[in-house]
Amino acid sequence: MRSRSGTALRRTLLVLVASLMVFAVASSLFAVDVTEYCLVTRFGRVVRVIAEPGLYVTAPLDRIIRLEKRVLFSRPARSEYLTTDKKNIVVESLATWRIADPQRFLATFESRAAAEERLSDVILAEIGSVIGRYPASVLISTDPAESRYQAIWSHIGRRVAEFARPAYGIEVVGLDLRRLSLPEQNREHVFDRMKAERARIAKENRSRGELEAKKITAEAEHEKTLIDADAAGQAERIRAEGDAEASRTYGAAFGRDPRFYEFLRTLQAYDKVLNDKTTLFLPPDADVFRMLQFDPQPPPAPSAPPGVSTGADLLLKRKPEKGVQ
Repeated sequence: MRSRSGTALRRTLLVLVASLMVFAVASSLFAVDVTEYCLVTRFGRVVRVIAEPGLYVTAPLDRIIRLEKRVLFSRPARSEYLTTDKKNIVVESLATWRIADPQRFLATFESRAAAEERLSDVILAEIGSVIGRYPASVLISTDPAESRYQAIWSHIGRRVAEFARPAYGIEVVGLDLRRLSLPEQNREHVFDRMKAERARIAKENRSRGELEAKKITAEAEHEKTLIDADAAGQAERIRAEGDAEASRTYGAAFGRDPRFYEFLRTLQAYDKVLNDKTTLFLPPDADVFRMLQFDPQPPPAPSAPPGVSTGADLLLKRKPEKGVQ
């Protein structure tokens, strides 16, 4: 009986030891994900920092602490600041950050919430320190030339990053502005001033446009006067050349028969002076009668048939009526 009891006891001890060994080996293995850091601590002191994913072995008494390796977001509280020109502005920001030094981060903070709270305090303090050095017009302005918003915000992000990395082990990836607004009591006054400023700029632009329009109109009128004068000069020159050419043509044509030319000019003069209501009495020796006289003709041709008169006969037989018209 005693031998059987000793054998059972030994078997139980062997099983217990084997179970303890299997538990110790299983508890010594742990996996590290690609999205996290693993810190191995022994009696509260960090003995190893693991940043690469994989399967690792540690001592049974060691403790594993896991921290986020991904980029995290933090939204500081909405805060109101006073500028140098005594204007209140409300700022809402957004910070993107990640853990760059896990050991420093673990030594400083107990949790991610504590880290976000401390980082928000730093961001709000830096925003107030920088914005308090500038007037509100460099942040809120209708003129892009006066705005220095981008430079100021970059300066704030750089100062936060330079402080958070050595102090907390946090790398600030970016600091962005979610909203920049005015308090309710100042908003209406600022909007009225902005409207007045835009109205002033619009009036200046209209005045400048009207002045430019008048200048363009005056230049066009001057150009039109020059073109009209040049066209009139060309027209007079062409008309004079045409009259000269006509005079030469008339002179060449009428030079062949001066008497016919003199007769034609006399008729043209009478045509300009007389009308259908004018009665003109001329002496017998007037030029017009002299021109109507026929030169001696050759012997008369055979007489025309009875009842037919030639033009000369009609002219001689015609009776004058109240003079010559």
